[in-house]
Amino acid sequence: MPYISVAVSLPVMKSYTYKVPDHLQEFCSPGVRVLVPFGKRRVTGYILAGQESCEGFTAKKILDVLDDHPLFPESEILFFKWISDYYIYPLGDVIKAALPSGFDRHDVSFVSVTQKGRARLDAEGLTPGEKQVLDYILPKESCSLKQLKKNCQNTTINALIRRMEKEDLIWVSSVLKKDGAKIKKEKFITPGDEPTTVIRMSKKREKILALVKEKQEISLTGLKVIIPTAPALIKPLALAGYIKIIQRQVFRDPLGEPVEPDTPPKLTFEQEAAVKQVESKFNLGFCSYLLSGITGSGKTEVYMRLVWDVIEKGKQAIVLVPEISLISQTERRFRARFGDKTAVIHSSLSQGERLDQWRKIALKKVSIVIGTRSSIFAPFENIGIIIVDEEHDTSYKQETGLRYNARDLAVVRGKMNACPVILGSATPSVQSYQNVVMKRFEELKLETRINQHPLPGITLVDLKKYKDARGYDRIITPQLSKEIRHCLDKGDQALIFLNRRGFATSPLCMDCGKSLSCKYCDVTMTLHKGLNVYQCHFCGYNRSVNTKCPSCNSSKIKPLGFGTEKVESMMKAMFPDARLTRMDQDTTSRKGTTIKILKSIRNRNVDIIVGTQMLAKGHDFPSITLVGVICADLSLSLPDFRAGERTFQLLAQVAGRAGRGQSRGKVIMQTYNPEHFIIEAAKKQDFMEFFQNEVPYRKALMYPPFSRMIQLKISGSDFAKVKDYAALVAQTLKALLEKKGKQKTMVQILGPIEASIQKISSRFRWQILVKSPSSVLVNSLVKAMMDHPKITSKSGIRLVVDVDPYSLM
Repeated sequence: MPYISVAVSLPVMKSYTYKVPDHLQEFCSPGVRVLVPFGKRRVTGYILAGQESCEGFTAKKILDVLDDHPLFPESEILFFKWISDYYIYPLGDVIKAALPSGFDRHDVSFVSVTQKGRARLDAEGLTPGEKQVLDYILPKESCSLKQLKKNCQNTTINALIRRMEKEDLIWVSSVLKKDGAKIKKEKFITPGDEPTTVIRMSKKREKILALVKEKQEISLTGLKVIIPTAPALIKPLALAGYIKIIQRQVFRDPLGEPVEPDTPPKLTFEQEAAVKQVESKFNLGFCSYLLSGITGSGKTEVYMRLVWDVIEKGKQAIVLVPEISLISQTERRFRARFGDKTAVIHSSLSQGERLDQWRKIALKKVSIVIGTRSSIFAPFENIGIIIVDEEHDTSYKQETGLRYNARDLAVVRGKMNACPVILGSATPSVQSYQNVVMKRFEELKLETRINQHPLPGITLVDLKKYKDARGYDRIITPQLSKEIRHCLDKGDQALIFLNRRGFATSPLCMDCGKSLSCKYCDVTMTLHKGLNVYQCHFCGYNRSVNTKCPSCNSSKIKPLGFGTEKVESMMKAMFPDARLTRMDQDTTSRKGTTIKILKSIRNRNVDIIVGTQMLAKGHDFPSITLVGVICADLSLSLPDFRAGERTFQLLAQVAGRAGRGQSRGKVIMQTYNPEHFIIEAAKKQDFMEFFQNEVPYRKALMYPPFSRMIQLKISGSDFAKVKDYAALVAQTLKALLEKKGKQKTMVQILGPIEASIQKISSRFRWQILVKSPSSVLVNSLVKAMMDHPKITSKSGIRLVVDVDPYSLM
């Protein structure tokens, strides 16, 4: 079409119309990026649709088309528009957030020939255009798409390349020049024509020739697995003409080591009932389910059976897990069942790996995507099921940029694609369970563990009794210490849980009594003994371990408080014969360390694991028979209406790591509040008891799920200006609310008020809460405020809209 609608990657809410020059029209389709003029700048935009006409103004021309194929299907555009409208976020920036980082103007596409393409070239049967493309690429092994288009002199080269890629004759992959992502090349060995020289044959050389003859083509990496010295052995063979060595581009594989295929186990009665209930409604389109199964009840097997059914029907599946640490376990299980039909997306992949995974999905080379929250944007067209594991987890909420909740988006995308959505958790969110109560979701229940393994027995230890104790007893009580020793003597593993990292969390000046606070944030710094620094966990600011008190210049700073690093050192002193590992943000920051630690636990190379919430959910380690919770109350008193919910979920989840094998598990839960209803409910692992106690508070105060809420966050470096701007925003909101007539009683505006943590990274923080039973009312009010002439952007002040906030800190 002569005109296109484009969403530009700028903070503007609407899309813009541009004219397409005749020579670029064949390259323009929805989902393709274009370079467009915007004011005096040139910016990247995303094509949303074609237009026949341009009414009332002269449209500017696009400058260039940046892609050779769409980055997302046309069917996903409606989804992006819904997100932009609901989260009050610019459409172009929504699309930019959905795509993996690295898709920008500097992408260079490279083309190489596949094994199938080589075979077809030898066997003939190609069109003249296809033969020309393959003949040009082969001598170079690979070349840029730009070079190929320039040299082939074909008016329909783009359509030809797209068709050849779908037929698996060529690979096309994007390489980011500016960030240094390079094409990954691999050596492949094929049989030679005729030997030109006779050389002496050792047993290993004979084995190489036999393997090459059998397979016809084998990668050097694959050959090295069988014969480690292969790189040195193949050179003489190649020189003598026995074999050929060729280099070809390969997709980076982020999935790690190969896994053995598995056999699906026999389902329990409850699992089978859950699978049948979902399958019976497959043909009815969209339906939301809450799979509430106790820890260890086999939810993953239910997911895999449902995905299998979807794949058999030729459809695709998206499986979300909350954290990268859980992806390793989940993708291993899915790869064992589904092989190479699986792709993964998460932030630990390199840019090149992410681009390759995205391209595999877009080109329909895989049917299943497993990943963290951003996987909800996977460019599938024919989705058959969406699964959200550990749906209660706060990691599904993005806290910067586009502040979306992947769990909620899963339900929206499922509805748009007319497919079932499964939300699974042993400790469902109050929001999701209220949807069950309101009949919006159907509940699927798994109430017994696999193989009838009983839930662990939980013992509460009152820490108030040990407040005057000396030495380690205040932190590791005698009862917990005794159970750890008993566990080690049996040859089992123990998990010690504390959701606080570092060595000392409250360093205090012994002369003036002030705590050592961050220079840029209103928080206390934490001592990290391994790094020999005091560190701020909000902005990353460091002070030397030998620092002096900023208030009185005293050097007498006492490291009070404790975190996982201190607990680890205590464990080493108390149990010198045990092998220890620690898993927290500090020990897993480098790529590959998470998988390495999880592997060592799985292979029983460690006896005691000290960890934070990374280890609290989803992991299946049959040898862990004891879980020790150092302090169950850490998050209970936070100034947030969800503090109790998070505490219950965390305690119930971490308790569920014990006793998943043959031996019954035991949990020692240390607490200062053994009589609190949340601690009691966690002890019984009774979600319904927690839910029935929690809901009346939420209802009385009109907090979610009984209202919809938007948090407005105002921040800046000048305290007075931030305070005044927050007051102006609140005043504008209240004035707009007055115009709503009878509806104004349905909306509450709370604030402005300083945030719980008043300053982070030298920026003062204020907030306003807008809540109402009606999502439409709240959204329309905030949108009207954003468009109000009084609310103009002010230098140094940032206004952020957080729809359905998870944290009010």
